[in-house]
Amino acid sequence: MKINFEKKIKLDFKTNEAYKTLRTNLTFSGDDVRVIVLTSSVPNEGKSVVAFNLANALAQDNKKVLFMDADIRKSVTVVRYGVDKETKGLSHYLSGQCSEEEIVCETNVDNLSVIFTGQTAPNSSELLGNEHFKKLIADMREQFDYVIIDCPPLGSVIDAAVVAKECDGAIIVIETDNASYKIVQRVKKQLEQSGCRILGAVLNKVEMDGKGYLGGYYGKYYGDYGNYGASK
Repeated sequence: MKINFEKKIKLDFKTNEAYKTLRTNLTFSGDDVRVIVLTSSVPNEGKSVVAFNLANALAQDNKKVLFMDADIRKSVTVVRYGVDKETKGLSHYLSGQCSEEEIVCETNVDNLSVIFTGQTAPNSSELLGNEHFKKLIADMREQFDYVIIDCPPLGSVIDAAVVAKECDGAIIVIETDNASYKIVQRVKKQLEQSGCRILGAVLNKVEMDGKGYLGGYYGKYYGDYGNYGASK
């Protein structure tokens, strides 16, 4: 199935360049890093926007990209981008109600496909930890250059750590002056316990040069988490 985003993806120049930098840093993480989960510490840090715009930036680089919305508890993608039709999604597939082919949607954005969440499910961590999810990730590796997975905040629910077990790397989105150091460290530890490599963090909603937030949604990308090697 092909779906159209009725609300166009528009970024100002600085924000677009910032996502290109994030894309470059990601590609330098190695060609074995292709399935990436994004999470945050608390709600409303801009994680879903960062995840979607990263997927879009990779698609602009002629990579075949799948954006997977794994926030089965409270997704915002369908509403935010004005999806033009109802679709079956991840929860339908994980609960055995449909096939993979029914949930992978081509879009009106070149090189970008999407798996939406589907119906809200209260047992999302159990669904994401089942064998259907493992098979889905393995199959998507064969079909796409990159799979970008948007998960709920790990400081609130465990879903991202469950998903991370099947991923090559994780990125933590941190809103400036919002999440506490202790909460971010706890999220970092949970990801490490999943066995997933932490690629770095996106410091989001950063005030730049006294002119307000950079595009409202993206600031700086930090490389190796242990060294906090900032890249511009």
